[in-house]
Amino acid sequence: MQVKDLMSSHLITVDREETVAAAARLLSRHNVGALPVTTGGRLVGMLTDRDIAVRCVAANFDPNITRVRTVMSTGPVTVPAEESGEQAARAMRRHRVGRLPVTQDGKLVGMLSRGDFAPYAGQEGPAARAFRTLFEQNGTE
Repeated sequence: MQVKDLMSSHLITVDREETVAAAARLLSRHNVGALPVTTGGRLVGMLTDRDIAVRCVAANFDPNITRVRTVMSTGPVTVPAEESGEQAARAMRRHRVGRLPVTQDGKLVGMLSRGDFAPYAGQEGPAARAFRTLFEQNGTE
């Protein structure tokens, strides 16, 4: 099974020049823990609820004036839409991330999260192997 078969194609993104407070409202409204950060439609980073808590609030920055670019994680690990789910799961483990932006022809087309593999737990096949790769303690990289 390929990443494009597992991912969510409903994208909520935030511009790097938006305020952290506005981004936090997006996270809350859409009940997600991370947002791809874009500029001019190009993926430039990721913003997680942890980034907001640690890099903004705990650092005593005002989220109403602090820009997303100040607290986002740069250099996001991405996965091609045509990649196998198992390879994507290995990348998630290797980079210790719970979500991966999905690209196709250099464009952001979706998000893949650990939860996207959950329906395949206990089954057989490629998606189930990917699930085991993610969640087994002694899985190989």
